[in-house]
Amino acid sequence: MVKDSGAQLPESQINAYAIDRLSQAFETSAKRWELIVYPTLFAFIILAAYGFYLIFSLAKDVHYLAISVDSNMTVLASNMQSMSDNLGQMTANVRTMAVGVDSMARDVNTLNPMLQSMESLDRSVQSLNFSTAAMRDDMSGLNRSIGRPMHFMNSFMPW
Repeated sequence: MVKDSGAQLPESQINAYAIDRLSQAFETSAKRWELIVYPTLFAFIILAAYGFYLIFSLAKDVHYLAISVDSNMTVLASNMQSMSDNLGQMTANVRTMAVGVDSMARDVNTLNPMLQSMESLDRSVQSLNFSTAAMRDDMSGLNRSIGRPMHFMNSFMPW
């Protein structure tokens, strides 16, 4: 038997009293935990719902992005095909231009005899210039030799 406040209690009452105190301590502790756990659980549920919403909206945005990229890739593919066709046309045009330049080079080679003829013509014109200069000098000499006597005779003429 155990003494409690001066009175002796039987063993079964002591056990019941200890269990009652343990029960009250557990209830007090459980109430404290309820004040912590329930709001935390509620906040976790809200955060989990918000996380689900974020993931769902991200998945929707990625879906729209995939659709947009797909449509843009279709347009890009058609533009690349058009660009490839245009490059093919440019290649054909450059080949035509190369043939034209080769033809011009051959034409320039055929102009060489003409160039030699032009050089011969140039020499002839220079010779003509020298002849004309000599003729001018001869005419000047003739003018001086005939001009004086004619001047003298002009003084006798009334007209």
